[in-house]
Amino acid sequence: MTDDSTDTDHESSKKSSQKSGVAQEAEKLEKSEKRNEAVEIVEGKVEKVSVSKHPEASIPQTDLSLADIKRRQFRPMRWVVYVVILLAAIIVPYWLGRVLAVQHTKQIIKLLSPFAPQGVALVSWAVTVFVLAAFALSFVEEHAWLWRDLFLLLLAFEQLIAGVSLLKFKFWFSTYVMYGSSSALPDAANLGIIAALLAAGIYAILFVGLLIGIKKDSPLNVLTRSWASFLMYFVIEGIALLVVLFSGILAAV
Repeated sequence: MTDDSTDTDHESSKKSSQKSGVAQEAEKLEKSEKRNEAVEIVEGKVEKVSVSKHPEASIPQTDLSLADIKRRQFRPMRWVVYVVILLAAIIVPYWLGRVLAVQHTKQIIKLLSPFAPQGVALVSWAVTVFVLAAFALSFVEEHAWLWRDLFLLLLAFEQLIAGVSLLKFKFWFSTYVMYGSSSALPDAANLGIIAALLAAGIYAILFVGLLIGIKKDSPLNVLTRSWASFLMYFVIEGIALLVVLFSGILAAV
């Protein structure tokens, strides 16, 4: 009986010591939380680590909706100036290109003579492709004006190429009258621009079809994500370029 009571006393003392240890740990945790600290195991050791508090709201409470806030942030004058510059980027470079083609034909031929038609088509195609890409990114990154500004610069350059090449419906008649035997070079520039625009149209139709036809739980839904859609855009544009360069259309025009 004496041994049993002794064992019982030992067990009760152990339990009480464990309880007191747990209580002490709880008190330490509470104190550490008050001091903005946490107890973590770092490299096998229990250490106190400081943690950050939730930041206080820097924006005061308001009854305005998100639409009201955006309406107040909207700067119409900025957009008016941008639209004016956009129209100028479309009209002025094209007009300047046509003036150069009419009044400085020999200089244009001399400038383009070192290049092959394939190279001219590649340049005009690339400029048009990046014009369209910058235009799309200006909507994706609506708060970044970088893409809008880049779109204006590339658009002006593309319009200058189109003006020099006399781009219009049945352009090959105009280029032959203006450039004579050297018309293959401006024709190649026109074909590069047209190929890029047609490929962009095909991409737009496919993308809209994917949005409508593919269900949300379908594995093919990945094609509608931004990175996949841009990849598909460049693939289609690349196919259009290959058709222009290797189908014999440059020699046929």
